[in-house]
Amino acid sequence: MATDYDAPRKNEDEQSEESIEELKARRHDKNSGKVDEDEAEAAESFELPGADLSHEELAVEVKPKQDDEFTCMSCFLVHHRSQLADEKKMICKDCA
Repeated sequence: MATDYDAPRKNEDEQSEESIEELKARRHDKNSGKVDEDEAEAAESFELPGADLSHEELAVEVKPKQDDEFTCMSCFLVHHRSQLADEKKMICKDCA
């Protein structure tokens, strides 16, 4: 929720009165009784039109590790030598 820092501030009594009024207004709101649903579960039930990609192939060119790269022994990602934090342990700066 956005906060307007230029608006006049209210004391605690005014805030509690306002919140009670808001709760009373929400009681009559039709949507207030709805339970929030998990977005992941909701997304699984949706079927997008034309989303069958079973016949598609992913074309990615995989290059071998270059001479100026190393594999981090902590995260197992290939990094440039400039990211090497510990040459003895072969750990990148992100994992150090």
